[in-house]
Parts: sequence; structure tokens; C-alpha cells
Amino acid sequence: MSSPRPARDLYEILGVERGATPDEIKAAYRRLARDTHPDVRRDDPHATERFKEVNEAYAVLSDRDKRDDYDRYGQVGRGGSSDPFQGPVGPFGDLFDLFFGGHAASARPDRSGPERGSDLRLDIELTLEEVASGVERQVTAGRLETCPACFGTGAERGATPEQCPTCKGAGEVRRTQRTVLGHMTQISACPQCSGTGMYIAKPCVKCRGAGRLETRREVTVSVPAGVEHGMHLRLAGEGEGGARGGARGDLFVVIHVKPHEIFERRGTDLACEVKVSMVQAAIGDEIRIPTLTGEATLTVPPGTQPGATLTMRGQGLPGVRGGRGDLHAAIRVEIPRNLTGEQRALLQEFGGLRGDRGKGKRKTVLKKVKDLLQ
Repeated sequence: MSSPRPARDLYEILGVERGATPDEIKAAYRRLARDTHPDVRRDDPHATERFKEVNEAYAVLSDRDKRDDYDRYGQVGRGGSSDPFQGPVGPFGDLFDLFFGGHAASARPDRSGPERGSDLRLDIELTLEEVASGVERQVTAGRLETCPACFGTGAERGATPEQCPTCKGAGEVRRTQRTVLGHMTQISACPQCSGTGMYIAKPCVKCRGAGRLETRREVTVSVPAGVEHGMHLRLAGEGEGGARGGARGDLFVVIHVKPHEIFERRGTDLACEVKVSMVQAAIGDEIRIPTLTGEATLTVPPGTQPGATLTMRGQGLPGVRGGRGDLHAAIRVEIPRNLTGEQRALLQEFGGLRGDRGKGKRKTVLKKVKDLLQ
């Protein structure tokens, strides 16, 4: 078993010396946070991980007690808190300050910091043939995107957030009413600042202060072979952009499989009904039957009974995790309805050979004896 990879040095992550001043650490963080933000580095698959790493390093080195712990023990948690994000502001306060160009309110980090975007759901319908082979679908998803002009802050560059005049920074408003039961107080999120406690005097022109824009984006969904009805496919990072520069949510694609006119699905197996004549059932035959990938030859053994099931190995559906199911053909023997005279005579002769009784003319044993004596 390989040993775990050692954690990177926090000073190295921010690119500063161990003796760096708080101002030098903050300046380095602000530069890296803007440069590594996922909405700036959209084409970099490692941007989110790098952005998180920078924030975690700053959360420790910007706090005097946590930094002392780190310098002394090489980690946080022996002499102080083990949570690098615990504190009145945390790195998101400085990130808010970075994008606004001012100072973030330290009292409400949970309301003014970045929030992850909502997950989205799309439903697609597939045929059984598409399930058998797998398919790529282009779907259009309507979603909120982080505003590229303000990086989701909702403010113009250089604007400074102010304390909300309506709630005085509380993020909530109270309304007291007198009722027959006494005074009732209703508490709700402040309508002016949406519960953040901060007011943006100069909102972003592009998004009008919302921090996000409504867009429609075309997404390619790669559906693997063998998916089942009701299965969810997760497309990470294809949901809505987060509020105030937060990470995007995910897109969940729900699979619906159309009923097939010939085949019934049973897991990875398929079932169908095959019609054969009574002659084919009696003496055997090789017949062509449909499959999801074309036609195949089914061997009907002699003496096949109505309702018997013949199995073709490997002609079912592929499994999502590998393997392939079988095709089960239920035999339906068709009895002819309108016989010609010749056909009826032949069947009567066949029945006579088998000793079967039928409605045709048949010599009795006494008549046969009389015929032999003549």
C-alpha cells in the first residue's frame, strides 16, 4: 500500500516566505484568488481544486493563532481550532472584499459569502435501440450563470458595499402585529438586501446587481449503453452558477425508456413472442427473428410445444457495468383456420397414422374386415 501524499506547504501555496507579513499574505491571496477562480479559469478542470487550496491556505495563515499552530506543529488543531474556516470572517470575507474593492462585513459571513448554485434536472427519452448501443444527446439547459463582469458580486468594480439601511445590517426585518392572542412578531429576510445585511450602492450594469445572468446553454449528454428507466446521470458543474461567485451546481439527467413494440425488457434480458406453424413446431425449423441489432437465426427444435421459451444467448441488452443479457422467445403455434380440401385430407391421413380421431370419414374396424374378405 502506498503512503498518502504529504500535504503541500501553505506558504508555498500562496507563494510567500515564512516570515511574510499579514499584508503580504493578504496581497498574495487576493492575487491568487482572482487568478484561480473557477469562473475565470473555465477551461481548467483543476481550477476548483486549486481555488479551494488557496482559500484553505489563507484561512490558516491569515489567522494569528492558527498560523502559530501551523508554524509550531505543521498543522492546525493542536493548540487551537481544527477548522480552518472557523472565525468571524474567514477567506470568503476577503474574497468579497477582493471583488468589491472595499471591506466585507465580518458579522455575517454565512449570508454574504459565496453560495453553491442550485442543481438542475432534465428528462430525456430513449428508444430501446439507443439503450442497446449508447447515445450522445444535445440538450439545452436554461440556467443562471455567474456574471462575467462582476464575478457574481453584483457590484461594479471598485464599489464598496454598505450596511443595508432597511435592516441596519441585521439581514432580517421584524413586523409586530397586535392580535386577539397578544402581540405577534414575524421575522423575515430583508427585502432590500435579501438577507445579506449589505447594500450595493453601485450595482453591476451587466447583471443589474443580481450577480447572475439567465442563459441557455447546450450540453452534450453521453448516455452509456444499458441505462435503465429512471436512472439519473450526473453532469458535475453543469447546474446553475452560485450566488456571489460560488461554485456551480450539477445537472441531473433523468432517463426515460420508451416501450418497444416487439420486446419487453427484464433487466438486461429481452423477451418477445415468436409465431411458428404447427408443422415447424412438429418437425423443427430454422427461422429468422428480429433483434435490437438486426435479424438472427433461431433454431426451433422438433416437437416444440406452444408456450415453450427458446433462449438466444447474448442477444439481450448490455449491462452498465459489463456483460450482456439474453433474448427469450416465447413460442406461439399458429393453427390454420381455412384449410383446402387437399390440406384437410392430408391432415386426416396424418391423424389416422397417429391414431387420432377427427371429423373426417373413417372406416370402422368391422368395415375394414369386410373389405379384406371381399
